[in-house]
Amino acid sequence: MYILGGAQTDFAVNWHRAGLGFDALIGGVLDQALEAAGLAASAIEVIHVGNAFGQLFTGQGHLGGMPATVHPGLWGVPAARHEAACASGSMAALAAMADLESGRYDCALVLGAELEKTVPGAQAAAYMGAAAWAGHEAEGTDLVWPTQFAAIACEYDRRYGLDPAHLRAISELNITNARLNPYAQTRDWTYTDDSFTDDDAANPPVVGKLRRQDCSQMTDGAAAVILVSDRFLKQHSDFRTSDTAVISGWGHRTVGLPLDAKFRASAEDPYVFPHVRTAVLDALTRAGLPDIHQLDGVDVHDCFSMSEYVAIDHLGLTAPGESWKAVESGTIARDGSLPINPGGGLIGIGHPVGATGVRMLLDAYKQVTGRAGDYQLPDVTRYGTVNIGGSTTTVASFVVESVAD
Repeated sequence: MYILGGAQTDFAVNWHRAGLGFDALIGGVLDQALEAAGLAASAIEVIHVGNAFGQLFTGQGHLGGMPATVHPGLWGVPAARHEAACASGSMAALAAMADLESGRYDCALVLGAELEKTVPGAQAAAYMGAAAWAGHEAEGTDLVWPTQFAAIACEYDRRYGLDPAHLRAISELNITNARLNPYAQTRDWTYTDDSFTDDDAANPPVVGKLRRQDCSQMTDGAAAVILVSDRFLKQHSDFRTSDTAVISGWGHRTVGLPLDAKFRASAEDPYVFPHVRTAVLDALTRAGLPDIHQLDGVDVHDCFSMSEYVAIDHLGLTAPGESWKAVESGTIARDGSLPINPGGGLIGIGHPVGATGVRMLLDAYKQVTGRAGDYQLPDVTRYGTVNIGGSTTTVASFVVESVAD
């Protein structure tokens, strides 16, 4: 499957405050994606939309119908919405890939969108708790996900030892990377020297080992990519090879909702979340790669600094429980041997939940085609993504490569 191009909105924009809804959000990114890919709407044969919490935050469901609502050229085009919490966008991409691989269609629009700033922060956090096992875990708190990822931090500490200073370092690195990204929510935010320390005033505790800067923010935003088959490219020789990227590998795993059940299932395994490791290996194997070191960069799911800490060892950058080594050595920095989140990740760029998986694919495309602007890494030919939903209940991983001339 090939990526022709795509677009994202500015994740710093508060669409609700501007008096705008899903129609404006989706309409804007849709037009930009078509322009970036050099396509008319009439070329789109199928649409897949990723969205997690539309009904809760806005009362609006049935978002598969929104592209045709805002763009007359898409009237009559088959469309569907996909939900898998924070991995919703990746599920939309996988569904589009299956459509193209089957031969049913040859050109797909994949779009992820979320509006989260329609309610106060505490209410927004409570809404997002719907992605856990409602009524069965994280009871008695509106801070469901800080509570869940604080529990993951405690499990790592119990199994291997965990220094929270390494979590602070991940947050600081991603915020610093986001300064280079013109779409990043935090690009102009102000921090002090104490913002990434254990100073209770500058970086207040949230839950357990997690502090304010360990957490991604509520974000409004959308991202879109155009996927096409090799059949499409053969029929449209006017598209330059240098403008396309190929999705050479993918992995997708799903386990049960409860976090405690995940801990019990992995009690005898070296990895806390072996299915995350397997999803990554699936993507690498399908891409014909022996290990993660064949990639030139990776975007991982840092909804919290702890989730990036999990990603580091599950990628295979370190032995299980030793993610701190990649943090201390600079391996994951922009000039390291495997940069992670060079555009800022979720902590720096923002996390409009349904859009995140699509935004990761878009940034992978940008990196391998040299279109990432100020946050471009040098000499990138292969790039990976790891996108999770819930407490790693759903995992998706992709490998994206440049196309040789």
